[in-house]
Amino acid sequence: MKLDIALLADAATVDAAGKLNVLGAFHRLRGPEFPLRHGRIVLVLRFAPEVGDEGRLEVTIRMEGPDGKKILGLDGQVEGRSGEDPDRIRIPQVLNLDGIVFPVPGAYRFVIEVEGVDVETLPLRVEEGGPPRKGGGEGPGGRRPRGRGPTPIVVPPGSEGGVKA
Repeated sequence: MKLDIALLADAATVDAAGKLNVLGAFHRLRGPEFPLRHGRIVLVLRFAPEVGDEGRLEVTIRMEGPDGKKILGLDGQVEGRSGEDPDRIRIPQVLNLDGIVFPVPGAYRFVIEVEGVDVETLPLRVEEGGPPRKGGGEGPGGRRPRGRGPTPIVVPPGSEGGVKA
């Protein structure tokens, strides 16, 4: 089993036809103080069974902190399907992770395992800092200064769910 989509987002759904609808994909968060509590992180995965994947396959997801220690762990199963064309099968999963607390700034990561084998690692950079400048950090003429990446999501103090981009 492999993953053909793995990302973090503000929100996501799977419609009746199996289409993933994703809003606000990100890889960085910023907050003014630590420990930092974030209202909701959505882990969006789409499994792609391979030949030989059949029956219920054990899936483990863990979030590790900058020190490599496990902060969050989830266990579940995904159904492998043998005998079908593996290029036609995709299994979308949307996991709402509410109230995660980040004890310190640093490099966090989500590790996804299927049957004990790491199939994907998603990095999440959590930074200390205040809200971005007015205008979203843009320079003269509405242009973003060179050498700066996109503005990370800012978690306001006391926020339980709302974020500002």
